[in-house]
Amino acid sequence: MTEPTSVPPPTPEPDPATVRPADPLPAPSRPPVATPERIRALLDELGIAYRHVVHGPTRTSEESAAARGEPLEIGAKALLLKIDDAYRLFVLSAARKADSAAIKKHFRARSLRFATPDELLAQTGLVPGSVPPFGEPILPFELYVDSRVAGLDRVAFNAASLTESLVLSCADYLRAAQPTGVFTFGSEG
Repeated sequence: MTEPTSVPPPTPEPDPATVRPADPLPAPSRPPVATPERIRALLDELGIAYRHVVHGPTRTSEESAAARGEPLEIGAKALLLKIDDAYRLFVLSAARKADSAAIKKHFRARSLRFATPDELLAQTGLVPGSVPPFGEPILPFELYVDSRVAGLDRVAFNAASLTESLVLSCADYLRAAQPTGVFTFGSEG
């Protein structure tokens, strides 16, 4: 004799209005995102004087220089480059171009390329034109400064924003930024 089996009643379809979404997956780890506030806080902590300029959105070095009322030559342009398998940040005068051969030679690198806009966003949370000229603790990269920038009286740069810039003495910038290295890698633009 077989025992009767009970079949559970069908489960009703859940009401979409009362269904709680599943717990989200943990967010992927991402590098600290630079912000104008973090940069100003670093400078304030070090007692560094600067001029804070709020302006309309700027996408190019020329637009930024005009918005700040400063010469293009003192613009500290920050470029994220991938050298072999590592990203590094390079700062040169906005009036110059990066000399890829000089950089490749300095690092004895097999490959060198600019980070794509998508890579830049993934690595920094920033868009082209807004990358500030800082490594740690603002951005998680080794920082290299062109020797011609190191010789300027003052520098100006977009401060992790297309609408905010800072202008300060170059000596103070170098004290705050603490570059990993200084060498010549900017060529005539």
